[in-house]
Amino acid sequence: MLVTALVPLAIAPGAAAGEALPVLRRALDGELAVLPYAAGGRTPEVPQGAGPDPATALVVGTSGSTGTPKLAMLPAGALLASAAATHERLGGPGSWLLAMPPHHIAGVQVLLRCLAAGTQPGFVDLSHGFKARAFTQAAARLAGDRRYTALVPTQLVRLLDDPEATSVLATFAAVLVGGAATPPALRQRARAAGVPVVTTYGMSETSGGCVYDGVPLSCSRVRQGADGRIELGGRTLATGYLGRPDLTAEAFRPDAEGGLWFRTDDLGHLDPSTGRWLVDGRVDDVIVTGGLKVAPRVVEDALTGLAQVAEAVVVATADERWGQAVSAAVRLRPGARTLSLPELRDLLRGRLPEHALPRRLLVVEDLPHRGPGKPDRSAVALLFTRSKSAHPA
Repeated sequence: MLVTALVPLAIAPGAAAGEALPVLRRALDGELAVLPYAAGGRTPEVPQGAGPDPATALVVGTSGSTGTPKLAMLPAGALLASAAATHERLGGPGSWLLAMPPHHIAGVQVLLRCLAAGTQPGFVDLSHGFKARAFTQAAARLAGDRRYTALVPTQLVRLLDDPEATSVLATFAAVLVGGAATPPALRQRARAAGVPVVTTYGMSETSGGCVYDGVPLSCSRVRQGADGRIELGGRTLATGYLGRPDLTAEAFRPDAEGGLWFRTDDLGHLDPSTGRWLVDGRVDDVIVTGGLKVAPRVVEDALTGLAQVAEAVVVATADERWGQAVSAAVRLRPGARTLSLPELRDLLRGRLPEHALPRRLLVVEDLPHRGPGKPDRSAVALLFTRSKSAHPA
């Protein structure tokens, strides 16, 4: 059946998201294509006269981190392949707890995996934001012998800060963590608490996560492009961007064997010692300070490796001497003593080269995020512009 029109689908967070399940089922069955968006928000703008490719089941917006947000067209086959490969990797089908907004790809995939497995999802009450107590209450109601959930790193941090929530999280068969970089220290902290964390990498254009713990799913492929960018292939790919053949041609490229590859904006490499793929950071996030390049992700991993730091976002800010200054905004762990910039630099020496040590520091109660848990680097940079206390070192 050829799909020629889209059906906008408003999805509310929490238990109300269950009302979308029958419509999503019809989309997987090839009856229609749906365009999910946040209930109460504006319907996503569709290019005039544009219609989805045949077999499209889901049209989902990218997070729009750079440029104009795009609408990725995902076939039912791609979504079902993603669900099947996920359950294969995790050890079998199970019930899923939805803990994030359901209109983003990571959230809607929780619902789609339940449809594919024939199980009933559970729902975390997000009416007052994400709270550890609401998660533990929802987990208590989730049935099934194998229980899964998907979180962003910020949510995982909040749950690990709560002893009861940590104990509950450890009862899950697997906890997917993605949507943003997961610092190694956070993974180690979770696993030390008995939480079966699985880090994921992917995006809207790949039906969500397609690389788990650095290893592609059975239906996915990964390679490094000539410019160091990560390129993703396999059965979970979108067919392109709705109404934007120009952007489709830039991002989706066929190979000599007829396969399709999606060119990401992330730099990465295959670790020869482990056989796992590592993401080094986004191309446009690299900081050039004093003529030397610094990957923010490397600095963030070092920061969150400190006992005092719960979360960190590193950005470039203008500097007359260095061109750009490595600038760190951090949220401290509960009860931690605040840090001065000289103290922070001293703690990081030996972990980072001298040119990568932060030259500006802001300690904040909360870090700005956008979309499904990604750090809002533009907003963080603006915090430094407005701050009178974050002076360069």
